Amino acid sequence: MNKPKYQIVANEIKEKIINKTYQVGMLLPTEKQFQDRYNVSRYTIRQAMDVLVQEGYIKKKKGSGSYVSYSYLNAHQTYETKKIGVIVTYLSDYIFPSIIRGIENVLRKNGYSLILASTNNNHEEERKCLEMMLNQGVTGLIIEPTKSNVYNPNLSYYSLFKQRDIPILMINAKYDELNLPYTAIDDVKSGYLATKYLIDHGHEHIALITKIDDNQGKLRMKGYFNAFESNHILFKGEHIYTFDTESKPQVIEQIVEHICNKKINITGLVCYNDAIAYEVMQELKKRNMQIPNDLSVVGQDNSVLSKLSEMDLTTTSHPQELLGSRAAEWMISAIDTDKQQTSQLIDTYIIERNSVKKI
Repeated sequence: MNKPKYQIVANEIKEKIINKTYQVGMLLPTEKQFQDRYNVSRYTIRQAMDVLVQEGYIKKKKGSGSYVSYSYLNAHQTYETKKIGVIVTYLSDYIFPSIIRGIENVLRKNGYSLILASTNNNHEEERKCLEMMLNQGVTGLIIEPTKSNVYNPNLSYYSLFKQRDIPILMINAKYDELNLPYTAIDDVKSGYLATKYLIDHGHEHIALITKIDDNQGKLRMKGYFNAFESNHILFKGEHIYTFDTESKPQVIEQIVEHICNKKINITGLVCYNDAIAYEVMQELKKRNMQIPNDLSVVGQDNSVLSKLSEMDLTTTSHPQELLGSRAAEWMISAIDTDKQQTSQLIDTYIIERNSVKKI
């Protein structure tokens, strides 16, 4: 039995997609051009295109035309080729191993492998990572933004992923310039709880040291401000210390020197995260200052560093493995349903230990 004309046309276009004559993301010829090429009616071409849409080979965009869809590759991928890209700022320390473990456990159970890369919080390295993920043909991308609070020259790469119908999920932070979903803890609440805990223990002269080249640091600073305002206490501008990726050592040295030489009159310190709190406490210890007798300190993230020093650090929760598993579940749902998923904020709470003194 002869195949209908539309099926013959659909099969020929499909073959050109499979042999990469028509590349993923490529704009296909117009209906009129296909009509002339195959010498058939416009109705026949539309039937053929509808078949290719249903089978996931092409995607129609209103006012733009028909494009080769990335999703057709997913249907033909094996475990070896069903790959999710994961890009983080750092691989070897702090909270990232737990986040990656959460992602990997869920992906493995669902037949996906993981391609891992890190940017070292550097835009040039991020560009290389994004190019590598595109070349590897990943099915989806989970990424922690690099310096998310400053302009990023790599933003156009994210549009390229979207054009190829590759789902993208930001973790821990987001780029405000891009309308992309994200999964993160409630960083405003984290900063608020860390500050309020000190206020509830009688502290009013509280300094903040935070990172300003990422979105997370900005949000945690907002939480610091909110805690003062909701308790009707004025914060002092000179009590706020900010750093970026490159200036961190100098700013830690500066705040320690100011504390020890009484250049600032504070009884409490809120730190951007546990890593900063740990470094500050180690430097203060070298100068014979005692935590919490001489200074109360609160970290954020409940990382392994919060329990490494002699003084267990009061901090806020960060369910790292849960965040990773939620991110992976989001990605699998986005791939399976081919629908845009929503952003997720994970709740946080204070973890009380021994680094704060009541006054």
